[in-house]
Amino acid sequence: MGREGAGTAGRVWAVAAHRLAAPSLWLDGLRGGVAVGFTREVEQRRLFPWLAVAFGIGILVCFTATSGTPALAAPLVVAAALAALTPLLAARPVALGLILGLVAGFLGFAAATFRLTQVAGPVLPRTTIAPLVGLIEALDEREEGARLVVRVESFGTLAPEARPRRVRVSFKKAPPLKPGDRIAATARLLPPPDAARPGGYDFARDAYFRGIGAVGSLVGTIQVRPPPDDLPRSLRVAAAVDDARNALTRRITDANGGQAGAVAAALVTGKRGLINAETNDVLRAAGIYHVVSISGLHMVLAAGVVFWLVRALLALVPPLALRWPIKKLAAACAMLGVTAYCVFSGWDIAAERALIMTLVMLGAILVDRPALSMRNLSLAAIIALAREPDGLLGPSFQMSFGAVAGLIACAPLLGALSLRGQGLGPLGRTAIRIATAIIGTLATTLVAQCATAPFATYHFQTLQPFGLVGNALTLPLVSLAVMPAAVLGILAYPFALDQPVWWLMGLAVRGMLAISAWIAGFDRAVTVIPAFGPGALAAMAFGLVTLTLPVSRLRWLGLLPMAVGIVLAANPIRPDLYIDREGGGAAIRAPDGRLATLGKPPAFVLEQWLKADGDDRKPSAVAAPPDARCDRLGCTARLPNGGVLALVLDKRALTEDCARADLIITRREAPPGCAAKLVLDRQFLAVRGATTIRFPVVGDPIVRTARDLGETVPWRPVAPMIRPVTTKAASAPDREAEEPEPSSEGPGENFQ
Repeated sequence: MGREGAGTAGRVWAVAAHRLAAPSLWLDGLRGGVAVGFTREVEQRRLFPWLAVAFGIGILVCFTATSGTPALAAPLVVAAALAALTPLLAARPVALGLILGLVAGFLGFAAATFRLTQVAGPVLPRTTIAPLVGLIEALDEREEGARLVVRVESFGTLAPEARPRRVRVSFKKAPPLKPGDRIAATARLLPPPDAARPGGYDFARDAYFRGIGAVGSLVGTIQVRPPPDDLPRSLRVAAAVDDARNALTRRITDANGGQAGAVAAALVTGKRGLINAETNDVLRAAGIYHVVSISGLHMVLAAGVVFWLVRALLALVPPLALRWPIKKLAAACAMLGVTAYCVFSGWDIAAERALIMTLVMLGAILVDRPALSMRNLSLAAIIALAREPDGLLGPSFQMSFGAVAGLIACAPLLGALSLRGQGLGPLGRTAIRIATAIIGTLATTLVAQCATAPFATYHFQTLQPFGLVGNALTLPLVSLAVMPAAVLGILAYPFALDQPVWWLMGLAVRGMLAISAWIAGFDRAVTVIPAFGPGALAAMAFGLVTLTLPVSRLRWLGLLPMAVGIVLAANPIRPDLYIDREGGGAAIRAPDGRLATLGKPPAFVLEQWLKADGDDRKPSAVAAPPDARCDRLGCTARLPNGGVLALVLDKRALTEDCARADLIITRREAPPGCAAKLVLDRQFLAVRGATTIRFPVVGDPIVRTARDLGETVPWRPVAPMIRPVTTKAASAPDREAEEPEPSSEGPGENFQ
C-alpha cells in the first residue's frame, strides 16, 4: 500500500475512532437529521395526519377506563383551554404541533365519552325466559329461519328502566315476517356473551354499541300483531329499506340459485345470511372475503361506475362539455349514487366508513384538490371516528384505513411499475395494458395485505398465503363484470328488466367461486397463527403509522417499533389451561403440547381456544387428555405442573374433589371450606368470566381473566349470571342463537 493509501486509511480510521469516542457527534447528527425531516414534513403539510392519530389515542384512553363513564365536560374544557394557547405559539412550530396534538387527543376522548352516553342502555343481567313483544327493525334471512333485531316494547315483568331497548333473536320456523311487523312470542334471552378467552373478541362490547342488550331465540308460536299508529318515522323508513333489501335479495337469488345467487345478493344488498359456512370458508381461504362485505372496494367501484357513466354521457353533448365542468358534475352525481348505495346496502359500520372515505375523495375533486392523499384519508378517519369512536377497536376500521394508508404511501412506487408501450402496434399496446393491469393488481394487493396483516392476525389468528393469487384472479372479474352488472341491475330493477342482468352477474360470481375453491384446495391455504397480545399489535400499528404518514426519511424510524412488534408476536405466551366462562368445560395442554378437552365446552368457544393456540384442528377432532378420568359427576386430569385438576359437573362430587384436587373448576358453588389451592366456581366465573392459567416452571400459576376484579364497564351486567330454570318450552335452547359470530369482518375483509 502506498503512502497516500496508508494516509487515507489512517484518516478514515481516525475519524471513525473519533466518532466512536464522541457519542455527542452521533446525537448531533441524529438531531440534525430529525430537524431536517421535521422541516420537510412542515413544508409538505404532512403534520395534519398526526392529528387523526392523536384523536384515535384519545379514544383508546377513554375506552381503557374501567371505573365508570367519564364526564363529558372534562375533556372539552381541557381541549378548549389548550386551543386558546395556540395563537401564542405561532412562532414555535414544535410546541404548536404538540399542543394541537393534545387538543385532538382530548377531543377524541370527548367523542368516545359522548358515544358511551349516547348508546347507554340496560343490559339483561341473567338468562330469562319470558313473553316478548316488540317491533322488528331488521330481518336477515338464513338457510334455516332468520335472525331478527327487535325493538322491545315489553319483556316479561321487567320495568322499562331494566328492559333492554333492543334484542337480537333467531328462530327456525315461523310465519312469514318482515321488518316493521309487531310480534309477540316467548323468548329465551341472555346477556350478550363476554370474550371466550382473556383478550379475545368481546361480543358484549360490540352488542352494547349497537344498542343490543340481550341475545337469544324465539320458542313456540310467533304472533304477528298490528303495529301501533304512532310508529316512529325513523323506524318506518328503516323497516321499509330493510324490507326492500330482503325483496331484492330474494330476486337475485331466484335468478341464480345456489351459493352463486347468495353471494351475488350479498354483493348488492349486504345480506350475507344465505351464504353457508362452507362458502365463507372458501372465500376466506382464497383471501377474498372482503369482496362479499360492503366496504371500500364496493364503494369505490360503485362511485367509479356512476362517475364514468355520467361523465361519458355529458361528454356526448358538446355544448355541455365545453361550458360546464362535467368532471365536477360527475363527481357530484357519484357522491349521490354512492350514498344511496350505502343506504340501501344497510348502512353497515364498515360501509359507512368506506362511504366517508369515498365522499372525501370525490369532494376533493369538487374543490380541485388531489383525490387520493394522506390528508384526505386523515380527514375521513377523523370524521369516521367522531361518528363511531368504538369502530377504532374493531378490525374493519384498522384494516381498511391501514390498507389505504399503505397504498397512498406506496403510490409513487406503484406508479413506477406501469409499463410503456411507445412504438408498439395496437396488439402490443393492448398486451402492455394487460400486463400493467396484472402487475398493478398484484402490487396493490401485496401492499394491502402487508398493511393489514398485523390486524388480521391479531383479530382472527389466520393468514392466507395465497390471497395474493386469489385477489389477482378474482378482482378483475369483480371490477369489470360483477360490480358494473350490479349497478346496471339496480338501475333496471324499477323497470322489472333486471333478471337477465342478475343472471349474467351470477356467471361472473360462479367464476369467482370456482377460483376461490381451487385456491382453497391448496395445502396450508389457511395458516393459523397463535394469538399475541395488544402490546405487539400497538407496536406494529405505531410502526405502520410511522412508515406511511411521513414524507421524509423520518418514516424509516417506523422500522424499529415494527420489528419490536413482530418479535413480540412471533413469541407469544400460550396458556396451559383455558376455562369456559360458565365452567362447563376446559381445555388443558396435553403431554404432546396440544390442547385436549375436559367436559363439554361449546364448539364456538373451543374453536376460539384452538385458534388462539395456533391449532388448526376442528373442535370435533379434539379429545380428552390420555390421563383423564371422567364420569357423569365430572373429570379429573393431571396439570402440567403435576397437580390434580377436577372439573366438577355434579355438586355431589365437590366434597371429595375439594379434598384431593389442587384446582377446582365447576359451574356450581364450591363449599366454603374447599381446600383446593385454586377454586374457579360459579361465583368466580360470574365475576371474572373466561379464564386462562399458565403454569411456569418456577413460581405460582399465572391466572388471567376476561374481566378484571372491580372493573366497571357499561356493556357488562353487574348482577351474576344465573342459569335458568328449564321449562318445557325451553328444554332445547338454540345454542347457535346464544353464541355470537366472531365478527362481521372475516380475515382479509374490508382492506380495499
